[in-house]
Amino acid sequence: MKTYRTIQGDTWDSIAFSIAGDESFMVPLMTANPNHTEIVIFPAGITLQVPDIPVASASTLPPWRLEEDGS
Repeated sequence: MKTYRTIQGDTWDSIAFSIAGDESFMVPLMTANPNHTEIVIFPAGITLQVPDIPVASASTLPPWRLEEDGS
């Protein structure tokens, strides 16, 4: 698991966006750091654990790449 060291003024959503490019990553980020969930605006120097960032797969594939469902 990677770590992130906060800078003055960081918030959960800003950290999530800077790490994963998506504010919704703050949920797994907060889950990985239960001792810090009461902090809204971080001071500098707090080390947070960063869980693996899920890799999004393509939601649309060309017809020849779609799997047969056997029906």
